[in-house]
Amino acid sequence: MKSFSDKISIRKPDDMHLHLRQGEILKVCAPESAKWFQRAMIMPNTIPPIINSERLISYRKEIEEAVFYRNNRESNIPKENFTPLMSFKLYPGMKEEEVIKLSKAGAVAGKLYPEGSTTNSEDGVKSWKQITEALSAMSKLGIILAIHGEKPDSFVLDREKDYLPELFQIIEHYPDLKIVLEHVSSVEGVNAVINGPVNLGGTITIHHLLITLDDLLGGGINPHNFCKPVVKTPKDREAIQNAALSGNRKFFFGSDSAPHPESLKIKTGGNAGIFSAPVAFPLLVSFFEKNGSKELLENFTSRYGAEFYNLPLNSSSITLERKESKVPERFSDIVPFMAGATIEWDISTSE
Repeated sequence: MKSFSDKISIRKPDDMHLHLRQGEILKVCAPESAKWFQRAMIMPNTIPPIINSERLISYRKEIEEAVFYRNNRESNIPKENFTPLMSFKLYPGMKEEEVIKLSKAGAVAGKLYPEGSTTNSEDGVKSWKQITEALSAMSKLGIILAIHGEKPDSFVLDREKDYLPELFQIIEHYPDLKIVLEHVSSVEGVNAVINGPVNLGGTITIHHLLITLDDLLGGGINPHNFCKPVVKTPKDREAIQNAALSGNRKFFFGSDSAPHPESLKIKTGGNAGIFSAPVAFPLLVSFFEKNGSKELLENFTSRYGAEFYNLPLNSSSITLERKESKVPERFSDIVPFMAGATIEWDISTSE
């Protein structure tokens, strides 16, 4: 096992899968991501959803204002140090003309939510055959297809596995379309990315790297560890860890940080989502220190995602120092991942 020194500096990382919500939650959560990450791929399942160029431009402005609102009062995050990468939500019957407008407005990805698969996906698609015109346009324009890869009516632990036949139908029909299987959570999902074509990648979250069903249900229900796809077995976690540590450039970091007020988590039918943004990167440092090396960490967080999305690598850097700190119990009315736990690394400088 290699150990880092008391400081580590790497190229500023990217978060290739992030939920920021809207309103006051956005104001609380956006700066927490901007503290650690140069760029973040913003998910479009807002209310109303990001389905046209006007909504995309408006939401990007809301995010920028949320980051800089706190910047002017509490933090030292320069304005140019955080870039929201925008995506749009695919919907049945979406036309090529709309995709072209979204591309011109700056969209770099389109998100496929199977109907009813997760938060605000009731208007998702039942089959990729409902969005063929949009997928063809995305392939021509070089827009990435990001997929929440679950079959909603399957047994909860099998939903990712059972979605894979549809994933490979899309790959077969659109061989030039770059596709990301988001938040891989199973042995089968990991193997699909490994054995799939070069244009198939996968994001890995910090919670799927670290926890299993035991952390959700084993010692009593912890609703703050409930997410979709759900965390699974030790065997699934081991496969995800091995993928992150393999150096395979098809796997890269996407937090899927997804905040909800505590009142929406602790109730019957509580919302799925883990708010990991404040702790994801220091936890990644600890994970790679215990299992790998600095080179693996930088590639996983700062290189492979950017390369898959055809983005330039970030030129700025971030330095962390070994310093224990306690994770806050809450951010406003949102309980974060690992609330109350002690983490080993904290930010030193970002430039």
